[in-house]
Amino acid sequence: MKKALFIAGAAVLLLAPFLHLAFPPGHPMHLSEFYVGLLGKFLCFAICALALDLIWGFGGILSLGHGLFFALGGYGMGMYLMRQIGRDGQYQTDLPDFMVFLNWKALPWYWALSDSLVAQLFLAFAVPGLLAAVFGWFAFRSRIQGVYFSIITQALTVAAMLLFFRNETGFGGNNGFTDFKRIAGLPITSPGMKVALCVASAVALIVCYLVARWLTQSRWGRILQAIRDAEGRVRFLGYDPVAFKLSAYVISALMCALAGILYVPQVGIINPSEMSPAASIEMAIWAAVGGRGTLLGPVLGAFFVNGTKSVFTVWWPEGWLYVLGALFIAVTLFLPTGLVGLARRLRK
Repeated sequence: MKKALFIAGAAVLLLAPFLHLAFPPGHPMHLSEFYVGLLGKFLCFAICALALDLIWGFGGILSLGHGLFFALGGYGMGMYLMRQIGRDGQYQTDLPDFMVFLNWKALPWYWALSDSLVAQLFLAFAVPGLLAAVFGWFAFRSRIQGVYFSIITQALTVAAMLLFFRNETGFGGNNGFTDFKRIAGLPITSPGMKVALCVASAVALIVCYLVARWLTQSRWGRILQAIRDAEGRVRFLGYDPVAFKLSAYVISALMCALAGILYVPQVGIINPSEMSPAASIEMAIWAAVGGRGTLLGPVLGAFFVNGTKSVFTVWWPEGWLYVLGALFIAVTLFLPTGLVGLARRLRK
């Protein structure tokens, strides 16, 4: 039954974007360009929720800084997209427009490989992964856990956000990167490219889900859950919790980086606001609403919360934050297992 539902869901996610190309505008089956882009965004958010669930739901590690890894992956892709603008920009130079505006004469050394898609994809994964490995090693070796770990991850995110807000860092400051033209030599705004990016996001989500499912059902996953429930006993039995927590943290960061890489070309912008504390907290809300520790729950939670947000930002924009807060409180008090837990109770 579960396998059939997974196959059906995967087929819907993969085939839905093609409705934009298969049917002309005005046809009942036509999916507009707006909804293709919206679906692509939701898929990227679902990857982030799944990544957070891997360490929070199965490892008991609540990170409130995963927005940083998401943004770093997005900036890695954004650097490549900015170089692809070339002389089509406002100032008709090989430098990105914001550098010309700030009177930069040459690219910084860390932009040296930004004209290569392969190199930038490698860096977009390597930088967040290395940061997660270094930060996680020091944090877990020091046995920082619980609310203290949540606080320092959020502090790290705020520090990075303030750094990227500065024009001197060479990442566009407050405005970030935008006005993208091409990806791999193809127009980024063409209908075919939008569908391709949306399908790529669906494939990425399915692969991340299968990898997370394989990991959590393996011996590694069982030990990670044991660490969540009784870390002291696991250490007493001769296992090193640091290695398991660190590997889970790095894998989770890489998933968020992948989501950021796919997100930026679809929304057409990346700026430091993606590193804001609110962005990371929303990821935790997606996982909690869907049902942490279930893998499928956070994916559903990301779609449910963001779909509700899309509705409320049209009908009642100023009230969305109140609705979000009330939703989180209601789930915490009455639905600790989230939407998946509610579905199971109704089925019984």
